[in-house]
Amino acid sequence: MDVYPKLLESIKQKKFALLIDPDKCGDDDITARIEGANQAGVDFIFVGGSLMTEKNLEKCLSIIRSNTTIPLILFPGNGSHIHPNADAVFFLSLISGRNADLLIGNHVHAAPLIRKMKLETIATGYILVESGRLTTAQYMSGSLPIPHDKPDVAMATAIAGEMLGLKAIYMDAGSGAQTPISEKMIKQVKANISVPLIIGGGIRDIDAAEKAARAGGDIIVVGNAIEEKPDLIKEFAEAIHHI
Repeated sequence: MDVYPKLLESIKQKKFALLIDPDKCGDDDITARIEGANQAGVDFIFVGGSLMTEKNLEKCLSIIRSNTTIPLILFPGNGSHIHPNADAVFFLSLISGRNADLLIGNHVHAAPLIRKMKLETIATGYILVESGRLTTAQYMSGSLPIPHDKPDVAMATAIAGEMLGLKAIYMDAGSGAQTPISEKMIKQVKANISVPLIIGGGIRDIDAAEKAARAGGDIIVVGNAIEEKPDLIKEFAEAIHHI
């Protein structure tokens, strides 16, 4: 399965991605969520997170794979969070930070293994945005996020990422964010790049998802809100797809 062309489709038609944390991947719970994703028409399933403490990745991917044909993309927190039982992996460069390991270091260690697994790689510029609290992504990356009220900095960072040849930009307020990324910032970034713009973090209700999509987010990512209220998955999908 070639996944990147499906990501490109999001530029013309908004897409919805379900984010699944392998550490919260109980058999019954995850099966129900995947069935909900199938019924709702979820476009992508992202699997991963900034910190995985349990060795659940392989099991989680196996359960998801056996219950859906939705494109499955790894969202790794580091170079060890990869597995061949996925359709693709976001090859993330933390372009908002200045941590060399997350710009190229981890990639060097992971690249031969990813090549051996024959995983499709999607070179992605990862931009952390300040969200009102210290998130796991910020803590684990050891880097400062872009201030919430500095859309010009986010814009310049995204442009630089595209100029470097990155194929997507992923702006993230982080898991458990108090404040989602502002509409102003999303609009300014979207107006200045031509690659898919992925928005995640702090999207806890339908209104926030709609605002992010209308502002210019091509792919809207929701994780925690659906963990807490799985029945909302259809409402999220319909709201995003209707924009």
